[in-house]
Amino acid sequence: MGEVTAPRLALFDCDGTLVDSQANICLAMEHAFDEAGMSPPPRHQTRRIVGLSLVEAMRQLLPEADDSLHRDMAERYKQAFFTLRGNGLVDEPLYDGIAGLLSELDEGGWLLGVATGKSDRGLERCLDTHGIRGLFVTLQTADRHPSKPHPSMVWQALVDAGVEASDAAMIGDTVYDIHMGKAAGCRTIGVGWGYHPLDELHEAGADILVETVEELKAALEQ
Repeated sequence: MGEVTAPRLALFDCDGTLVDSQANICLAMEHAFDEAGMSPPPRHQTRRIVGLSLVEAMRQLLPEADDSLHRDMAERYKQAFFTLRGNGLVDEPLYDGIAGLLSELDEGGWLLGVATGKSDRGLERCLDTHGIRGLFVTLQTADRHPSKPHPSMVWQALVDAGVEASDAAMIGDTVYDIHMGKAAGCRTIGVGWGYHPLDELHEAGADILVETVEELKAALEQ
């Protein structure tokens, strides 16, 4: 009999890694702050908090505010996003080459998962829009876990996939993804097409840095 190969898990962040959603996120944040009678944060600040759960994101954007305002603003953001979606203004395109990469990994025997600050509904809608939901064996969201960089999402993904941390890679575009993956004992891969620059991902301890989808495929095959 041939050598038995352990299953491998490629665990992806969503916003900034699989899909480019920054325009939607920034617009929804601006609507939420406008509705609350406050000046919205500059877009570069909003992009910095992509990946965090909503309440934690509001803590970052409004550090002097109390918890009740953070939670109120999180709800205002949700409502703003739903309104934008209802008006047909939400567009979350896959980054070029991602669809092909996911198919190749799936055909090559990889198990695929997502660990994201999105809600269950938001993630499922996004993946269904692109017809790729069925490729993933585990979907972990902020609805059921502490915010990144807590490793809870990765821990559950490993259980769902039946994979040891040493056989998994956490792939993301923010320092929160890298810190989360490292806390769970996974290999970490930082991608350069998202919302945090590569030098910050390097400083966060990413094991591998890539600038293209082709480089990501090669890194996973190492």
